[in-house]
Amino acid sequence: MVMLRAPGKLKRNTGGRGKIRSTANSLHSKSNRAELVINDSSSPAVAERSNESIKYTIRVAESKWRHNETLSLRIRKQVLNFLDAERDISVLKGTLKAGDVIHYIFDRDRTMNISKNLYELLPKTSPLKNKHFKTCAIVGNSGILLNSDCGREIDSHDFIIRCNLAPVEEYAPDVGMKTDLVTMNPSVVQRAFEDLVNETWKAKFLQRLQNLNGSILWIPAFMAKGGEERVEWVNDLILKHRINVRTAYPSLRLLHAVRGYWLTNKVHIKRPSTGLLMYTLATRFCNRIHLYGFWPFPRDINQNPVKYHYYDSLEYGYTSQASPHTMPLEFKALQTLHRQGALKLIVGICDGAT
Repeated sequence: MVMLRAPGKLKRNTGGRGKIRSTANSLHSKSNRAELVINDSSSPAVAERSNESIKYTIRVAESKWRHNETLSLRIRKQVLNFLDAERDISVLKGTLKAGDVIHYIFDRDRTMNISKNLYELLPKTSPLKNKHFKTCAIVGNSGILLNSDCGREIDSHDFIIRCNLAPVEEYAPDVGMKTDLVTMNPSVVQRAFEDLVNETWKAKFLQRLQNLNGSILWIPAFMAKGGEERVEWVNDLILKHRINVRTAYPSLRLLHAVRGYWLTNKVHIKRPSTGLLMYTLATRFCNRIHLYGFWPFPRDINQNPVKYHYYDSLEYGYTSQASPHTMPLEFKALQTLHRQGALKLIVGICDGAT
């Protein structure tokens, strides 16, 4: 995902890397303020439908989106019953030491050793300690962002969260430039940077890290067996080249705590996507949360094709049974929160107002 994206089976899009123009109206466009409606139940069965069978329509909303501060505060209190973003955003020095053996979160029978590099990069205090922001933007990686003109609006927020080390410079008019926190699943090293097989790919990866310029780099290092070598490569490069990033490695309890919160609220997800994780964490330190680039469907509301990522030619199965995520179901939950005023979900052209 990108945000709200599953790491399912990869296929190459024959459409190339050029931008695909999306004519979807925003939930808050200048000309037509609208509300998306997916014609399906909110049951987990939504996740089992094929891309072709997912239908969605549009209807005119009755009124302009309004922030429901009371509901936002209620959600924050509910989330705090399960986790605390300030504490769970990263394991801290002192809780683990080099050489410790831990069990993976989703592979409990497999273990890993805490390396010297990883231990050195563990933060001493939470990167979100005592942080609070009036407005936050969480930017997913859906192709729905292409031609959205959302860049300026995104950059106007006080704290900006991005996903999976997505490129921004060449897409700045649509996605903005500023980054305060960016996630990086270990698989990104393989998928986007060819496992650093030569100096060219290594230089591209280093450039991407250097462009973060002091941002928080959030690396889920303890989730499942298979990514530990790539995490070690990244940690080694950060230390060797003295990259200016603040590293964070989510706590061992975070994924299960977030899933528990959503299950309690009858959102029957298998495993929360990065996007849902970031929204859940953001409820702790953001007054108003705006989501961009969340769109788990292959076509927009006008049936124009939408790239899976705005920056590449890959295609995924949004509703694949092999996927650990339930993307359309997550989207419906966020859509409901948008209608209730707990968050603002933007899925089309921006009008520049936050």
